[in-house]
Amino acid sequence: MARALALAARGEGLVEPNPMVGCVIVAPDGTVVGEGWHTAFGRPHAEVEALQVAGAAARGATMHVTLEPCCHHGKTPPCTDALIAAGIHRVVIAHRDPFPQVDGGGIRALEQAGIEVEVGLLVADAGRLLAPYRKLIATGRPWVIAKWAMTLDGKLATAAGDSRWISGEASRAVGHQIRGRVDAIVVGRGTAEADDPLLTARPPGPRVPLRIVLDSRATLSLDSQLVCTAGESPVLVAASQAANAAQVKQLTAAGCEVLPLAGDTLATRLDALLLELGRRRKTNVLVEGGAKVLGSLFDARAVDEVHVFIAPRIAGGAAAISPVGGQGISHMADALGLVDVKIEPLGDDVWIRGRVGPGEV
Repeated sequence: MARALALAARGEGLVEPNPMVGCVIVAPDGTVVGEGWHTAFGRPHAEVEALQVAGAAARGATMHVTLEPCCHHGKTPPCTDALIAAGIHRVVIAHRDPFPQVDGGGIRALEQAGIEVEVGLLVADAGRLLAPYRKLIATGRPWVIAKWAMTLDGKLATAAGDSRWISGEASRAVGHQIRGRVDAIVVGRGTAEADDPLLTARPPGPRVPLRIVLDSRATLSLDSQLVCTAGESPVLVAASQAANAAQVKQLTAAGCEVLPLAGDTLATRLDALLLELGRRRKTNVLVEGGAKVLGSLFDARAVDEVHVFIAPRIAGGAAAISPVGGQGISHMADALGLVDVKIEPLGDDVWIRGRVGPGEV
């Protein structure tokens, strides 16, 4: 099962909004006769890939699969039918599939066909791998990843607003890798104005993320890099319903999508945006700032994963902003904690990443 989980992870950025799934088929004598993983959205599922490798050796074998096999017709036929036809004797499943059209139905179909089924092996590991998929199904909202680079004293920029570059080349390369596997990248209007970013992955990754600017008045400059490249990579301006109609028309004519969001506060508009992104089946959303946007998301407990790049530099300055604004907390006991924390040197920088909260399965 550990091998199946490692195979599943190869699909990151390629299979969404489908889940990452891996599969290993083992003959009665313990020999691995087939392996597979879900390689891309719309492509055969992991079980079918592994069965094709195993061929006739699948008969009487045990299949280890990270997620319950599907039992419905989607973009591909039911995997349960393929398992039954191949003569699989036993199926070991790490995690039950929460998708409503499966959710135990795959297990029942296999058992009704006389196949022995075991569920729960390495379920915590599978749960972590499937977390974005599970959140989208359970809440209708995407997995939210917060990312920032800061100095050792916790500054996003100098007091004068200069931020290029805080982190080194190795950190920026990892940042681009993260961009290349997500469905959307979000920044606030202030960040878009101050940094004039492209918000693209360089070099390109497996996905082309939707570039989103939170701009209540829809005043994003028509000369910005984002607007000028809207024809090459999609740009969405998340505005309020009170945005000026003429400005909305100009941005639309320049190739941007302008999405009017209900709500009088940034927090309510952010929640409406996440719901809309979930409706569009966006699985992973990267938020790159600024402090007001990140603060609002952390206040709402809407962030699921954090990536921070810390450079060994001291900026100082009482007016220099820190990464997370918002209301914050009154007592340190209420501070959000990270689980599954990893700390890694990147050149002179330190990369700290983890998931927010208790790490529930």
